[in-house]
Amino acid sequence: MLEAGFHAVPQGHVATVVTYLEMRAPVDARPEREAGLELRLVERPDVEWYRALFRKVGAEDWMWFSRLMIGEDALLAVLHDPAVEVYVALRDGEELGLLELDFRVQGECEIAFFGLARAAIGQGAGRWLMNRALERAWREGVGRVHLHTCTLDSPQALDFYRRSGFEPVRREVEVLRDPRLSGHLPESAAPHVPILR
Repeated sequence: MLEAGFHAVPQGHVATVVTYLEMRAPVDARPEREAGLELRLVERPDVEWYRALFRKVGAEDWMWFSRLMIGEDALLAVLHDPAVEVYVALRDGEELGLLELDFRVQGECEIAFFGLARAAIGQGAGRWLMNRALERAWREGVGRVHLHTCTLDSPQALDFYRRSGFEPVRREVEVLRDPRLSGHLPESAAPHVPILR
């Protein structure tokens, strides 16, 4: 167990506080405005396409890196699992959002990835995408929908999830090698998080 107080983060690493949230029953959809988007299920996505969208949505601004560091076979095993659904949000043919729902644990749905490219932020697209996510997550046999966010994500993310009806249930501190120093992300990514060499 981690003792209270300050703890040194090694050079070449980053630390983030991860908050886990859940919903145990559906909530009424929050009011949304027309976002001009459509949501499309992508069956058996290929790795190159998936990673390009993953980078566009989260790598540069929020240091999304997990799906860039695992091997192709391991990633395909997740993406092609029949209990995992990958959706892309599009506007006029441009891919602007990623939604990944994971039903591999019986009775649960994890919103594994949820995000929008910079061009779609601030236009009501986040509320629109969350309403679509919850419509798809709450299906027969599901009694828990959950997700997590961390302090590397947008500062608005935690409040947005709480306004969407999720309740915080657990918190962890994660320390990991800085993916900008390993070459998995460019050093320009997430400029709000300093690199400690």
